[in-house]
Amino acid sequence: MTLAVSYASGPSEKPLLGMSIPELFDTIVAAHGDREAVVSLHQCQRLNYTELAQRVNTLARAFITAGFNTGDRVGIWSPNNLEWLVTQYATAKAGIILVTINPAYRVHELSYVLEQSGCRGLVLQNQFKTSHYEGMIVELCPDLDAVKAGKIQADKFPNLRYVISMTQSDYSGISDWNDFLALAEDTSAAELAARQSDQDMDDAINIQYTSGTTGFPKGATLSHHNILNNGYFVASTMNFSAEDRLVVPVPLYHCFGMVMGNLGCLTHGACAIYPSEGFEPEAVLRAVQQEKATALYGVPTMFIAELALANFADYDLTTLRTGIMAGAPCPVATMKQVNELMHMTEVEIAYGMTETSPVSFQTRVDSPLNKRVSTVGKVHPHVEVKIINAETGKICAIGEMGELCTRGYSVMRGYWENAEATAAAIDACGWMHTGDTAVMDEDGYVNIVGRIKDMIVRGGENVYPREIEEYLMTHAGIEAVQVTGVPDQKFGEEIVAWVALKEGVELGEDEIKAYCQGKIAHYKVPRYVRFSADFPMTVTGKVQKYKMRQISIKELGLEEQVTA
Repeated sequence: MTLAVSYASGPSEKPLLGMSIPELFDTIVAAHGDREAVVSLHQCQRLNYTELAQRVNTLARAFITAGFNTGDRVGIWSPNNLEWLVTQYATAKAGIILVTINPAYRVHELSYVLEQSGCRGLVLQNQFKTSHYEGMIVELCPDLDAVKAGKIQADKFPNLRYVISMTQSDYSGISDWNDFLALAEDTSAAELAARQSDQDMDDAINIQYTSGTTGFPKGATLSHHNILNNGYFVASTMNFSAEDRLVVPVPLYHCFGMVMGNLGCLTHGACAIYPSEGFEPEAVLRAVQQEKATALYGVPTMFIAELALANFADYDLTTLRTGIMAGAPCPVATMKQVNELMHMTEVEIAYGMTETSPVSFQTRVDSPLNKRVSTVGKVHPHVEVKIINAETGKICAIGEMGELCTRGYSVMRGYWENAEATAAAIDACGWMHTGDTAVMDEDGYVNIVGRIKDMIVRGGENVYPREIEEYLMTHAGIEAVQVTGVPDQKFGEEIVAWVALKEGVELGEDEIKAYCQGKIAHYKVPRYVRFSADFPMTVTGKVQKYKMRQISIKELGLEEQVTA
């Protein structure tokens, strides 16, 4: 059907799943108990659904014994591993809201998330690469070596009682994984079943922090219904079945891994495969070959890195058929290589945002190549979308540019403890205003043109300038700072900071970067620094970031990358 205006709703023969995550989990375990549920290659572990359920139920009972109540929050701060998945489902079983924390976060960001969400517990891996998670939590809670596990008393985090290591800890106040699991003995299966049965599908079960344009990140609060159905329909749109085996190199803390990956597999009785803790291109190809994977996820830069391996041709990828590429536009050449060299003839593009659980648009297995590289696909099942004139609020004509809005089951419950931000994002009619500029064609395919706000997308990570600006303003020698994005061939965009120094202060570019290292996530550290107090302004005194971007592109010689 040819559309008349920029509005579309997603028809579906499949109804929404009207149940909680634990209900669906138990149903899948009963139907597919002997099937492999998860393979963690870097840990040399694999579990079928029955074995996974045993671990999940044990951890859920331990949480109950430890005094965690329905609606309490537990943070998880770790790269990809088996314990991450077990914690995801165990918290859901116990009615605990899981707060997913970016493994790249440092002390400054962790402190805010723990405080703002009111976490009662934190599950962490001791260390990953240069991230010493235990060291950072001890920096925030210095008494962790002087208290017993479960007895934490921190003035800054009044709700925090437990920090739980996924392995073992040298700190008396941090619970070893096995010691915490032993608490399960004091809670029966019947007590867990009672806790589970009290849950409603519309209860909040996950908080995912998105970087904020007006300061600190906001906690998008998602329900069972939100994320269970989104995972289900993402995988359904890929024609998933229990026979599928999905390699998940994207981080689990993000909706891409946790919802589209873990829950997408769960809802179909399929298998999730973790090739490594963090992204390693050769580990991905090794996982595909070894596990005979049928599907692969990634952002375009991941696929580009995999294709660029010198020994790429040594790997047998013929079992692949589908997957998802999301997070940034896909170059035509890359899409053709993924189709032909990686055998992913049914690879799809997806678009969404954390606040919509996340996916609102997805191409289909039979979408033409030109649609897969120039659009984000069509509206998702059971979702409504419209493109509006941001000034009038009226729906745009087909082909007219405007703000993309989404409505339906996938829209978050709101931002955690932030009614003002929630009201600004979701209008009285239930439409989530994305802040993205988009165009819809007569067939319902949508192209994301740009962003109304100033968000930078660097290698699939959303970076909001205000966060970096506020952190740099804590430097005693900085008078003012403005941050924007510039094009980059590898990451899509890179970060440039315009810095005005206080009178008499002398700082170099390396000193600015060093001030950020280890304090904010590595992908937020500016690639370029420009020292200037001459910010382009409107007559009303508002900084014109688009002019900053234009000036920076010219000064850095990046003009060719704008049109590349």
